[in-house]
Amino acid sequence: MPASTNHPRTLDGTLKPKPLRFALVAAISFIAIAVLSACDAEPRKTDAELGLNPQQASGRRVYDARCGDCHYAYSKRNLRGPSLNGLFKKPFMQNGMPANDERVTDIIILGRAKMPAFQNKLTQQQFDDLMAYLHTL
Repeated sequence: MPASTNHPRTLDGTLKPKPLRFALVAAISFIAIAVLSACDAEPRKTDAELGLNPQQASGRRVYDARCGDCHYAYSKRNLRGPSLNGLFKKPFMQNGMPANDERVTDIIILGRAKMPAFQNKLTQQQFDDLMAYLHTL
């Protein structure tokens, strides 16, 4: 072994890990995992960037307050409930029901499976605004 290498070794002759190097590698790994796991998270767009009219923008606020904890609006991934991305752009919802105003209204007002009913929780204006917003997804 050359005399110029002066690395700390354990009793069995293997190199001891350097704590600073280990901490640095661990920190870089953690940051890389965090960045990669958030790849599909986009910065929130403004109402103007989404092209929402005032009613749709109001519906977005209703959605954020009442729906956003369980349903993603702009991701195809499910959260606690199914994603609502492209809800009215498909003939059927994930549950197999037709994706039309009548069925979506029934689900929002009456609830379904794990989804609570919103019959007495939304005003008619809030409901109308929410439906207008859902049509933009």
